[in-house]
Amino acid sequence: MEDSGSELKTDRLIVNLGPQHPSTHGVFRMVVVLDGETIVDLKPVFGYLHRNHEKIGERCTWIQNMPFTDRLDYISSMSNNFGYALAVEKLMGIKPPERAEYIRVMMAELTRIVSHLVAVGFLLNDLGAFFTPVLYALEERELILDIFEAVSGSRMMCNYFRFGGVARDLPEGVLERVRDLVENRLPRKIDEIDRYLTKNEIVRTRCEGVGVLTAERAIALSATGPVLRASGVPYDLRRADPYSIYDRFEFDVAVRYHGDIYDRYLIRLDEIRQSIRILKQVLRDIPEGPVISGKPQWQVRVPTGESYGRVEGPKGELGFYVVSNGKPNPWRYHVRAPSFINLHTLAEMARGGKVADVVVILGSIDIVLGEVDR
Repeated sequence: MEDSGSELKTDRLIVNLGPQHPSTHGVFRMVVVLDGETIVDLKPVFGYLHRNHEKIGERCTWIQNMPFTDRLDYISSMSNNFGYALAVEKLMGIKPPERAEYIRVMMAELTRIVSHLVAVGFLLNDLGAFFTPVLYALEERELILDIFEAVSGSRMMCNYFRFGGVARDLPEGVLERVRDLVENRLPRKIDEIDRYLTKNEIVRTRCEGVGVLTAERAIALSATGPVLRASGVPYDLRRADPYSIYDRFEFDVAVRYHGDIYDRYLIRLDEIRQSIRILKQVLRDIPEGPVISGKPQWQVRVPTGESYGRVEGPKGELGFYVVSNGKPNPWRYHVRAPSFINLHTLAEMARGGKVADVVVILGSIDIVLGEVDR
């Protein structure tokens, strides 16, 4: 018999989580090395959804790529449009009219709220709180999608931004609907979500101190967006390298310092509140006037050169690198996708945790596979 004080000898076991696992979206695999229930190592495996987005981008004309950007992070269509539009506008040397700039910021911040609501709702799903929290989050998201539908004609694949502005002006009554949302309903509903979830004993037990990513490692692994800021690094492109008219607005860069799942949940609530703050200023200051400048989009000719346009998307820095040789379509088109970059932190956060933790850690990163396997 073994000495009762000796440790139980176990073999290391390699287990595949996904690609069929519901929490891996059906197209992402985690190869996990286990010692009992403890994760010794983890390897993320991408590519099951490979969309060939970047090569399609080099086949299409410049403007034809705009609706394709919608399909990257399909929760954040308007932000995807924004980053691509900025990259091409740099090459063309054009600037949108004032009203278009305000509309762009409005759509980008509504998109941030939409994305974070989805992230929080499905994080609770990953924790085992099936459907009730996510349905409350999706109810608020649907009201914002009503705005997107009124403005662009579509709820998710909006294709609304254009080089030099936006496709069309806001329909009558939309500003009043947005005002009612950001001044009345959304602040109240976010407070409700906060009240019901944040101090919940199970949420705290499963999330506090789990999946920790230090500030140093977050920087070393190029983490971006809420994942980076929840690790104590207050870096936000809207402040660090302002684009559009973000330098006009008062808002705080949300930051948390524990780098765990709990802080990645909290920071998204913080950011929703800051987005509401920005939206109130947009509604106060938005001027009248045209919403697009330059030639009709089908006549667009992009001068020879290269540029990089980037925005602080809901999931982090979304960048578009484009190269023009003067022809109707890009010679090179590359996307820096925050979901893809942030997945590189997964192994770091999972080591030493349990199998049950890894699903929640993945949920706290908030990836969308359309952007990972672009």
